[in-house]
Amino acid sequence: MKLYHSSNCDFQTVDLEASKPNKDFGKAFYVSEKAAEIEPVGKAKVLLQGGKYALHTFDFDDKCLTDGSLKVKKFEGYTKEWAEFIFANRDHKQDFHHDYDVVYGPIANDNVGEQIRKFRSLRIPLDQFLEELKYAKGITFQYAFCTQKAVDKLKKL
Repeated sequence: MKLYHSSNCDFQTVDLEASKPNKDFGKAFYVSEKAAEIEPVGKAKVLLQGGKYALHTFDFDDKCLTDGSLKVKKFEGYTKEWAEFIFANRDHKQDFHHDYDVVYGPIANDNVGEQIRKFRSLRIPLDQFLEELKYAKGITFQYAFCTQKAVDKLKKL
């Protein structure tokens, strides 16, 4: 399968150390099956940090997701388990680490920080937290390659 990553710079190899912590599925390299859905992410990064827009294409043997060679967590939609996982990864007050090589699931709303503050302070219940995390542009799925073992399965084209 083809996977895409949009960025504000060109690179030849994926460096997990360059990834930021406290993202939806933790510190990872994030890709999507649909280039058009992630294009705005890279373009926004250019506006905020400078650089030049780049779309990176990778080939990935998706059999790795089911053959046991990688530890994979899949969220097929917006669920309470997904919301709690996002909270654990995004909450700066926790030191949460999971042991998955790849995590697959929906992208959270851009306003995650505010929703986490509301949920942590008990101003909103889990059901409302889940609803407010839903991506405003409709459900969009992402893959997070969380370990070097997983990253090594990506072949840059």
